[in-house]
Amino acid sequence: MTHLLISPLFASGALKFAFEKATTEGKLTICALIILSIFSWTVMISKARQLARARKMGRKFFTAYRATRDPMEVAQSGVEFDGAPAYELYYMGAEELEYQLKNNPVQVARVASIHKAGATATGAETDMLARQITTKISPSSFESVRVTLERAASQQALSLEKGMIILSTAVAGGPFIGLLGTVWGVMETFSGIAKAASASLTAMAPGVAGALIATVTGLFVAIPAMFAYNYMVTSIRGITQELDAFASEYATALEHKYVDNRPLGEEIRDALQGSFNSRNENHFGVSVQETMTSNGVRTEPVRA
Repeated sequence: MTHLLISPLFASGALKFAFEKATTEGKLTICALIILSIFSWTVMISKARQLARARKMGRKFFTAYRATRDPMEVAQSGVEFDGAPAYELYYMGAEELEYQLKNNPVQVARVASIHKAGATATGAETDMLARQITTKISPSSFESVRVTLERAASQQALSLEKGMIILSTAVAGGPFIGLLGTVWGVMETFSGIAKAASASLTAMAPGVAGALIATVTGLFVAIPAMFAYNYMVTSIRGITQELDAFASEYATALEHKYVDNRPLGEEIRDALQGSFNSRNENHFGVSVQETMTSNGVRTEPVRA
């Protein structure tokens, strides 16, 4: 049965002759190498498809993400980019941010200005979107988002590297397994010659040829795996570095727009002002109306 399965692989005259003359141990070694080759080719094909999809969908995701001003816009649009590691990281971060906004919100009063919208007194452009977001999270809550992004980056890196151990095993172990079969076959050949008391080349050649085919098979396994491994490791390293850079970029954008980074004095002032306004509404039946002045926001009581 083994002969029928393997002999087509060695259809050339020399390989076929060598396989037929191989010892049982040599044929078992060749079978082990063929099994290793099947696993390595399976990994090469599946990993090549995964990396190609990751690059393709990653380009689409980065194009969509950088075309928006709000870092949450892609998640809110419902568009998916399956297969892109950066999108998986982005989505996990967006989910964690939405959870924090829902369960640990910080309400920030919107501050208007008499200056031209979108510019400061010096003429520098400002991010009006960040100024318009009134529901934010505290810096301590944002640490949970940051940890989620780091965990997502690690998970995606592990997913990209999954199965690479098989290729490295084929590269490092294939020639050695073949060499083991060769040495074993040569040992059997010389043992047979010694027992037969015949040292002619005709008696030695078939056994040596049968032994060397194990090394040849090991090289057939290792060489394709070596080229694929080097190419894929380089690709994975590039995608991982791109992922780490995006994680930092994404975290900075979220912190800028959704984290309450007001000075402590301003937070205390807003809290006291809110408490005062609430007390007036509850006990004196007055509401608070905001009117704009050149210095900021002034509150005026208005009878209900």
